Amino acid sequence: MDQRLRIAIASIGVGLVVLALKYTAYKLTGSVALYSDALETVVNVASSVAAVIAVWFASKPADSNHPYGHDKAEYFAAVVVGVMIVLAALSIFQAAWRGYTGHETAVYSAVGLSVNAAAAVINGGWAWFLIRFGKSSRSPALIADGRHLLTDVVTSVGVLAGVGLVFLTGWTQLDAALAVLVGINVLWTGWHIMKESISGLMDEAASVDTLNKIRGIISEQGQGALEAHDLRSRIAGRTTFIDFHLVVPGTMTVETAHEICDRIEETIGEDVPGARVTIHVEPEHKAKHSGIVVL
Repeated sequence: MDQRLRIAIASIGVGLVVLALKYTAYKLTGSVALYSDALETVVNVASSVAAVIAVWFASKPADSNHPYGHDKAEYFAAVVVGVMIVLAALSIFQAAWRGYTGHETAVYSAVGLSVNAAAAVINGGWAWFLIRFGKSSRSPALIADGRHLLTDVVTSVGVLAGVGLVFLTGWTQLDAALAVLVGINVLWTGWHIMKESISGLMDEAASVDTLNKIRGIISEQGQGALEAHDLRSRIAGRTTFIDFHLVVPGTMTVETAHEICDRIEETIGEDVPGARVTIHVEPEHKAKHSGIVVL
């Protein structure tokens, strides 16, 4: 089983444990703020399920219907996670309104607050791991899931602070006000995740640093060629698709031109993980005298 898939499945288990802890904290205190915190964790579990489905689908090898692979499936899951974060924010606003209007009353429970704090610690540690592993494995779904969990940690901290101040001051509207601020932060994070995912679905190019690295490789490893132009790239999950035109002398043999292409492709593959390179070889009269100069 793919390691990314194992970690995505583990996220579901972690989410269920955190949900149980937060719901226990709510039952011990009756706090609407803690209830909204537990409600957001339900979305976390659903998001983890979406991430598992996406990672499983994206790990499938290319086939006749999807010759470029299935990596973009992860972007769809990241969009779903973003939508769920927005729904979580709306649920927080609703709970905050109930608290503000006095429809819910809370009672002090040191055990309840401690249980909720323990859930936040577990979430924070797992979120850090997911983001770190997701970046190293170039998994948008795992990164989105980790960022989603970070919003849950922020929610928990805000809710704990609010509930603690309510018990100290007796001002019941205070936790509702803090819940609104946390909801706004959650809403912003959801928008940011959806924006990044949409960029991936729209075939966003590789970063400027990556493109400069590719240009340098072509210039250094293209000995025998004359120039390269029309460099293009697009990112799909873990894969970076790269294509360009390589101009060679008209008298060069196909075998020699092929050796140059192999040398360039191999070096790019070493420096840009997940790269898939396509090179269109052209004769000298196709030169544009611009683009990448071969050393």
